[in-house]
This record gives sequence, C-alpha cells and structure tokens, in this order.
Amino acid sequence: MTPSNQQLRFRQRNRAYYDDLERLHRLLVPTGQRVLDIGCGMGDLLAGLNPGHGVGIELEPELAKAAQRRHPQLRILAADAETISPSSIGESEPFDVILLPNTLNTLGDVQGVLERLEAFCHPRTRLVVSFHNWLWQPLLKAAEQLGQRQPQPPESWLTPRDVANLLDLAGWEVLKEGHRCLLPRRLPLLTPLANRWLSQLPGLEQLGLTHWMVARPGRQERQDPSVSVVIPARNEAGNIAPAIERLPELGRFTEVLFVEGHSTDDTWAEIERVCANYQGPLRLRKFRQSGKGKADAVWLGFEQAEGDVLMILDADLTVRPEDLPRFAQAMADGRGEFVNGCRLVYPRSWDAMPPLNTAANRLFAAVFSWLLRQRLKDTLCGTKVIWKHDYERLKAGRSYFGDFDPFGDFDLLFGASKLNLKIVEVPVRYQERSYGSSNIAHVKEGLILARMCLYAARKLRFIP
Repeated sequence: MTPSNQQLRFRQRNRAYYDDLERLHRLLVPTGQRVLDIGCGMGDLLAGLNPGHGVGIELEPELAKAAQRRHPQLRILAADAETISPSSIGESEPFDVILLPNTLNTLGDVQGVLERLEAFCHPRTRLVVSFHNWLWQPLLKAAEQLGQRQPQPPESWLTPRDVANLLDLAGWEVLKEGHRCLLPRRLPLLTPLANRWLSQLPGLEQLGLTHWMVARPGRQERQDPSVSVVIPARNEAGNIAPAIERLPELGRFTEVLFVEGHSTDDTWAEIERVCANYQGPLRLRKFRQSGKGKADAVWLGFEQAEGDVLMILDADLTVRPEDLPRFAQAMADGRGEFVNGCRLVYPRSWDAMPPLNTAANRLFAAVFSWLLRQRLKDTLCGTKVIWKHDYERLKAGRSYFGDFDPFGDFDLLFGASKLNLKIVEVPVRYQERSYGSSNIAHVKEGLILARMCLYAARKLRFIP
C-alpha cells in the first residue's frame, strides 16, 4: 500500500479525531493568511483553513507528491523540517501562521526546528503547535499494534511542560493552550457529546488526546506609534474640559475623538467649546453618533481614528487620564498587543466600586479567563487598547460572534482572543466620579453579561 493510501485509510478510520483537530485549527487560524504547515501529510488540514497562501512541508516525497495532486491550490514540498530555510523552499516573505500538527513528538531535534522557524516569521507570526497527550501513550501504542493507528517512528512523548520549556528556549512566548478530544473514534451521540462538551470541562479537559499551544516570537521591536483616544460621552458635560486638561501626550502624535451620544445635558455644547478653544499639543476631533449605546460610539470613534493605537477612555474619568501613558508604553514596547485596564489592584473607595460590584467583577473575570484561556483580573474596566491594524482584522472577523455586545468591551476581548493577541492588564488607580451619575443599570446589564458569557462559551470553548 502506498504511503498516501495508508494515510487516507487511517484518517478515515479515525475521522472523529481529525475532524476535531480541524475544528480546533479553524478556531485558531483566520482565513486568508500566509500559512506554513510543517508535517502536512496529505494537506487536508492546511487546505481546510483556506489560506491566502499555503505551503506544506512533508518529509516523505511520495506523500508530498500525492498531497500536491490532491490540493493543487497549495504548495506541498518534500523537505526535512530540521534543515529547511526560506531560500530552500523558495519563499521570500514571512508567514502569518506556522503549524506543527502532531509533528513535535517525531522530530529528532525539537529545539533546533523551533529555532529554525524564526527565519520564517515576522513579529506578529503565530505558531500553532498540537501534540498527543502523553497520558494516552499506552492506548495509542496498543492501537498501533492492533492496526488501528498509523505506524509511527520513535516518539518523544513530550509533556506540556516539556513543550513550553522548548518553546521558551527557542525564543517563543506561549500565549494560551488547551486540551481537546476525549473520543478519537466515532460513536453515535457519545463522540459529539464527549469531544465538544465534556472535553472542555475542568478536570476532564486534562484528559483530552490533543494538547495545543499558541505562541508568538519572543523578540518584539520597540515602536513609536501615534495614539487615538476615543472618549464616548453621554451626559458628561462637567468632565469634558478636565479630560483634556489632564490627558498627557501619548505617542508620536495624540488625537482625542469625542463621540457624543444623545445627551440630555450640555455635553455636546461643551465638546464644541473645548475643541474650538483648545490650543495645546493634542489633536481634538468631535462626532455625534446616530446609533445608540457605548459600542456604537466606540466603533464610530475607531472608524474615524487616524492613530496607530486605539484607546478608550470613559468620559466619567474614573480611570485617571494620567494613567494612560502606561497603556501606550505597553503597546510601544511590545509587551502586549491588547491592553486591558485593571481596577482591582490598588485600593479604591466603596463609592468608586461598592463591594457587590467588586464581587461581580471578580466573578466575571474568572469566567472570562476560562473562556479566553488568558488570565484576566478585571474584564469590565472600560479602558481597552488595541492596534488599529488588529482592530481592522477583528472587525473583518466580527461575523464569527455577530452583534451580541451593546457595550463594546467584550466584542474587543473576544475578538482579541480569537486573533490570538497577547492580552495584558495595566493596573489603574480607580476613583469615584466627580460629575454626573452612572449610566449603568446593574441588574439588567448583569443579565446581559451572563448571556454573553454563555454565547462566548459556544464560540470559543464548545465549538461545533
């Protein structure tokens, strides 16, 4: 039997496992990317991601030829992952995503391959690694002996800690990780239940056959970006002038975009007055939203912004404008690609955040940390920062989640996680508002947040 026929036979026999692996990669890899797949086999996984430019590397020449015939839209090359270079495979541009699907365990020099991949990267490249859970070794070796699993060369059976350590040594930074697939064989009703739902539950998750990690290059270049600060404002007339007076310069240039939304006080008149009279270093612009809600105001501001970095500052000024340089610095230094404010580190008065609000914030933070697989302490802080080019990618993929978030904060958080951005938190010194009253309806919005958590769980954890 030829290598290609053998692989197709075992793929069909273990279709439930390969289907689950493909679902995982479709979640982690946006369509239209430049994708390099190391150990691509017949190329089915790579083809299923709909890359803008897909290159597969396969050690077995006959298998590479069969894969190329099967997927003529891809470039499938016979090459050794331990010796490849961009010039050896005829690629002059870096890749957006590099895949290592079930390849690490059979490499003779894992660290060497991981180091070699740096030549194929730009600073925003994402490496997606999947490998078999070492707890499954006895079952998988038995399946191999019984002819239920494709014969394998000697395997390393790396643990997640082994892989994380090798990635670190090779200059990669792990962003998030997880397990999937409790049943690699198709059993009616039971396999979908186990692989979609049970495999993501705490305790059971660690038993999944597939362990996966997403990493980015550890070396990030220092940048000097321009910054756009969007200030959505409704009934905040008394905070408009203080916002400008207290806001420092944040980058190569700093623009402030006020977006007023159906105020019943003099907020719009005050915005016009401040913009007309201002003579400082900031660039001031003003807009009135035709839609409703904070999300609509933020999206309008982001669409009109001209800076490299997009930043939200709530007009109530409970997050101090003086703290914003730390957000800009984290972006400029490459410490994070999405920066979230955290109000739960420094002391704060009960008037600024009552105990019940604090408890709710901590609860939602724990839920969101589980959903996003990245630790967050305060998801409800209004100050969030993202690169404009990442926001454009997030917006292009917004249909994955749909119009589910009236606040905008969670659309950004979920979208940043879907793009595998590095999310970091900057502690802020949270204070009570000095003008006006809160626009928050706590019970109503708490129920909305709970529904959004359930919705996000289906999209980010229990993927169909």
